[in-house]
Amino acid sequence: MHRILALTAAVLTLASCGTTQNQSSPTATAPSTNDDRGAFRDLYRELIETNTTASQGSCTDAAQKMATRLKGAGYADKDLVEFSPPDHPKDGGLVATLAGSDSAAKPILLLAHIDVVEAKREDWKRDPFTLAEENGYFFARGAEDDKAMAAIFVDSLIRYRTENFVPKRPIRVALTCGEEGGGQVNGAEWLHQNRPDLVDAEFVINEGAGGDLNEDNKPILLEIQAGQKIYQDFTLEVTDEGGHSSQPGPFNAIQALGSALNRLAAAPFPVQLNEVTRAYFKAQAALQPGEVGQAMSTIVVNPQDPGAIAVLSRNPLYNAMLRTTCVPTKIEGGHANNALPQRATANVNCRILPGVGVQQGVQDAIVKAVNDPKVTVRPAAPFRTNVASVPPLSPQIVEPIKAVAGSMWPGVPLVPTMSTGATDAIYFGQTPVYGLSGIFAQPGETHAHGLDERIQVKSLYDGRAFLYQVVKLYANGA
Repeated sequence: MHRILALTAAVLTLASCGTTQNQSSPTATAPSTNDDRGAFRDLYRELIETNTTASQGSCTDAAQKMATRLKGAGYADKDLVEFSPPDHPKDGGLVATLAGSDSAAKPILLLAHIDVVEAKREDWKRDPFTLAEENGYFFARGAEDDKAMAAIFVDSLIRYRTENFVPKRPIRVALTCGEEGGGQVNGAEWLHQNRPDLVDAEFVINEGAGGDLNEDNKPILLEIQAGQKIYQDFTLEVTDEGGHSSQPGPFNAIQALGSALNRLAAAPFPVQLNEVTRAYFKAQAALQPGEVGQAMSTIVVNPQDPGAIAVLSRNPLYNAMLRTTCVPTKIEGGHANNALPQRATANVNCRILPGVGVQQGVQDAIVKAVNDPKVTVRPAAPFRTNVASVPPLSPQIVEPIKAVAGSMWPGVPLVPTMSTGATDAIYFGQTPVYGLSGIFAQPGETHAHGLDERIQVKSLYDGRAFLYQVVKLYANGA
């Protein structure tokens, strides 16, 4: 309990991010002398225009192009590890390292996936694999997710080398494939299974958090992601002897499954806040008007307040931040139009709060909610083991962010958040993984995974400047 209270107190100080730093805090680095936006834009364009979809693309090709750029900046072969799974030669990646002066220090790992979601040319207004700049935006598949951060990380390594920066702690970049699914081999998982030495790190900086702009395009908050929910599918199944549909009996497998799913929907998981979600709602309360802001303030003090729970649960994001969620995403049943069903199955997708116990407890809760022995419940895939809980937001992590953000966006609060989705952070076990980009957007404007994906040009360049400086401070920190 003492540890939780101490962490909570530390997290709550994030909302006061500003320009004033105490004497022991790091200060933002001097402006870069090699801030060549043209070179960065060309690198970003090349990465964007290298198709890395599962159906037609090659992550290996993209990784090789980034390796070529790093070699051109002076990186030796020993600093660059290109890899690809033997049976999936197009699903490769790259691990690049800038050596540090302290041989005993673990690296900082900068993780970005270079695969992208499918994009059909006939559906887009523009060619999704040609970088377009219009009206203050870059348009392309992967413009935001996740080639923006991949390009920033490679560009930062190039700039560090050309300015002869020697960090205390090594800086390592991992460009991996398969994060978006689609049948590609997941590079982060493959590295952990085959080259764990390449991903052994003090901590990881990953995708998963940006910043919010208001309707006037002004920054209103900067996020750091600490923790994410655990992905787990369950299969619910009902079987029966079936028979002729002209003579239905009192039991029907499809109807029984439907009733079970309705009972599951009527039994939401309890609200459970952790130190990050508690700090998130506390910081957001000051930014949200009316009953929503009041509900956030109330839930921080009393997580079981029924009125506050009711208000916040109406918002899908807030509801997902409050509790574990389990929802049906696929359903199959029956074998003929004129026969009673012999089998009905549903996939129930759960996103489990970190640090609340093993997934078996969620399975038991589903069985209890379904309340029907004829409905079997089993995990669709083995439970993940060695899953990290919420990583600590220690001064080592927070102070460099506050130093740089305070100089770039004075007065903009730094807000901790927990991802309700899933990233490649799931493969890092107990190694702390933080989502951090400094890339701002208005809610919903990036269209990630959708048509005409985009990112504000200014936001991309600001994120580049932010990460370049923060990583420098991390690399020279304790």
